Amino acid sequence: MTTTKKLLIPTLMLGLLQAMPGMAEGFRDTAWVVSSTPVYERVNEPRRECWSERVGYEHVRSGEREYGGAILGGIVGGLLGNTIGKGNGRSVATAVGAATGAITGDRIDNDGNEVRTSRRPIYEERCSVTDNWSQRLTGYNVAYRYNGREYHAFMPYDPGPRVKVRVNVSLAEKF
Repeated sequence: MTTTKKLLIPTLMLGLLQAMPGMAEGFRDTAWVVSSTPVYERVNEPRRECWSERVGYEHVRSGEREYGGAILGGIVGGLLGNTIGKGNGRSVATAVGAATGAITGDRIDNDGNEVRTSRRPIYEERCSVTDNWSQRLTGYNVAYRYNGREYHAFMPYDPGPRVKVRVNVSLAEKF
């Protein structure tokens, strides 16, 4: 084949491709898939877990004491002690009468009111974070064969046995 014919055939093909609408970008064809390997990514989504834990006890008092009887008994006892004593003994009699009256008044006033104590547990919330690893499919590494040559691409889905390829033709400077 002469050099003129060698140049004429590709020039005619290029002219035909340019004349046909949409052919300047190339054409579509089918290639056979050689392998399709899934690609996974490890992802950690930590999980927070909480629970209640007993940390001790608190003492609870039930029933309240009344102090009115002790106060009134102290006043009455002090007045009586003051009337009994003479001279320096009056002060001592007043003090003893006030103390005795306060104790007696308190017992009379709080006779039925028992103070009870009980223990109640104290709880605190405890939390911990645990790793939660999983694998997510991110896509496929695909090897395909077209026109006797093998090509590789990453695809977001499994293509199956065949893939569509775009074929572009351009002039080579020399044969």
